[in-house]
Amino acid sequence: MIVTLRNKLRWLLLRPYYTLLTKFYKMDIAKSAIISLGAKLDKTYPRGIHIGNESYIASGALVFSHDYARSLHTDTYIGKKSFIGANSIIMPGVTIGDSVIVGAGTVVTKDVPSGCIVVGNPAKIIKKNITTIQYGKLSND
Repeated sequence: MIVTLRNKLRWLLLRPYYTLLTKFYKMDIAKSAIISLGAKLDKTYPRGIHIGNESYIASGALVFSHDYARSLHTDTYIGKKSFIGANSIIMPGVTIGDSVIVGAGTVVTKDVPSGCIVVGNPAKIIKKNITTIQYGKLSND
């Protein structure tokens, strides 16, 4: 019962959070994407954040679109049906393709092609030619 109540409350909070990110901060986030309440999206240059349909950003993940040291404000893209694992870091200017799984704690410093799994620091491709379903879940096909 408590788990069910917690999940309902979470879903009630996600919709206003999505509205805050897209309407107030002007981030480009698909309506079908899920951003965990614990994820951190760069608010220094929020217009540089782009997240595709049916993607999931897990708790603790950091998505940057600026670099203070290099005076850089750039666009960071996360494709469709991708999963960004807990406590991972997506550096500014990176493009993550469609159907990508980024493992927990991974630091993504370079572009990631579609249909692969990346892990580590810096991110390394460990599997190619994968397909994902909604929210970046690995397909059994």
